[in-house]
Amino acid sequence: MVLFKELGNVVIAGVSSNLKMKGIALSKSEGAIKDSVIKTNYIFTVSEEMIFKAAFHLSKEKKRLVFDELCERLSGLKT
Repeated sequence: MVLFKELGNVVIAGVSSNLKMKGIALSKSEGAIKDSVIKTNYIFTVSEEMIFKAAFHLSKEKKRLVFDELCERLSGLKT
C-alpha cells in the first residue's frame, strides 16, 4: 500500500494474503485480489519506476485506520 511518494521514491506498507499475520484487514470487496492484511509493521521504500499500476483503492475509513495505526507505532519515537 502506497503511503506517500517523494523525490522519485515511494514509501509502502506491505500487504499480505496470509490472514494469520497481524495487520489491518483488506477484503476482496474493497478491491484486493484476495482477502489480505495491511502490515503497518512492514514499511519500505522503492523507486517510483517499480510501481506499475494500482491494485486497489481504500475508503476514507480504511485510510484513517492505517493512519491511526502508523501514528500509534511511531509515537514510541517521541521518548
